[in-house]
Amino acid sequence: MATIQQQKIRIRLKGFDRRLLDTSCDKIVDTAQRTDANAVGPIPLPTKRKVYCVLRSPHVNKDSREHFETRTHRRIIDIYQPSSKTIDALMKLDLPAGVDIEVKL
Repeated sequence: MATIQQQKIRIRLKGFDRRLLDTSCDKIVDTAQRTDANAVGPIPLPTKRKVYCVLRSPHVNKDSREHFETRTHRRIIDIYQPSSKTIDALMKLDLPAGVDIEVKL
C-alpha cells in the first residue's frame, strides 16, 4: 500500500524553569493554530534530575555535606501540515533565553 507521507515539524523544548517552558509552549501552539496548522502538545517528557554533593568545609568534616540539584524539564510539540506561513511565524517568534529549542522537519 502506498501511504501519503505527512509533513511534520517536531519541536523539543528544554529548560530549568517549568513556568517559562510552559509559556513558551503556549506561544508556539498559539502561533501554529493561528496559521491553520494542527498542533499536538505540549507533551511532557520525564524530568531529568541531577544532584551534586559538595563538602561544606574546605578542610575537615567529611560527614558534613550539602546537596544541590538541577532539574531539566522537557516538552515536545508536533505540528502537522505546516505551511510556509507557519514556518515564517515560528522563525519570528521571540522566546525567552532560558529555553533551549530543537526543531526537526
